Amino acid sequence: MNWDQIVNKVTPHIVKIETQSGYGTGFLSYFSNMLCGVATAMHIVAHADEWQQPIRLRHHSSGKTVFLEVNERVVFPSQETDSAVIVFAKKSKSKFPLPDNPIPLFPNDSPLSIGVAVGWLGFPNVEPNELCFFSGKISANLKDRKKYLIDGVAIHGVSGGPVFFSNDTDGVQIVGTVSAYQANRATGETLPGLLIAQDVSHFHKVASSIQSIEEAKKKKLELEATQREPVKPVTQ
Repeated sequence: MNWDQIVNKVTPHIVKIETQSGYGTGFLSYFSNMLCGVATAMHIVAHADEWQQPIRLRHHSSGKTVFLEVNERVVFPSQETDSAVIVFAKKSKSKFPLPDNPIPLFPNDSPLSIGVAVGWLGFPNVEPNELCFFSGKISANLKDRKKYLIDGVAIHGVSGGPVFFSNDTDGVQIVGTVSAYQANRATGETLPGLLIAQDVSHFHKVASSIQSIEEAKKKKLELEATQREPVKPVTQ
């Protein structure tokens, strides 16, 4: 499978996430009889969540949108990994044609090796209405921090987009989300740097433990009791 085929498979799962403070990228990560879950970077939705502001999801393939008020969704966060899942009732999907089957998440117990080629999708602010494709190779796997360093570019607006790869055995899988871009400023100028992608451990946790909006609200309160430091926006 070439990149063009992979992108065509992933694109129907992609959404643009719009808040009063900006926008980012997200993708379908969870689907059950009652709920949908859209994964993204926590810093994309942190302000809207804290101030109980609405979030709009714009489905790229169809152009349709869903407007989620604070009582219609739960942002389930992971401050540690700059990851979040926007959980909302499946009934909201009736006018929002996300696929019924998310792209599989890569297993937690077997991270990608150095040198593996990966791709990612997002809405860069140089062309905010265009879904753009990027690619690079794994430069390092920071297991203790649940992240990858990737030889590639992340532009404002691409944050929260899926990082994916494909092989002949398992097909296309999501391995992480775009979190930040760390430029090299050793000489006082901005030189090429590395993309930082968080792994999918938080999304696995949500998929295995959240079965209803009420359960998501309860577990979120429990989680927030242990996470008091706000997420600092890095790339949006």
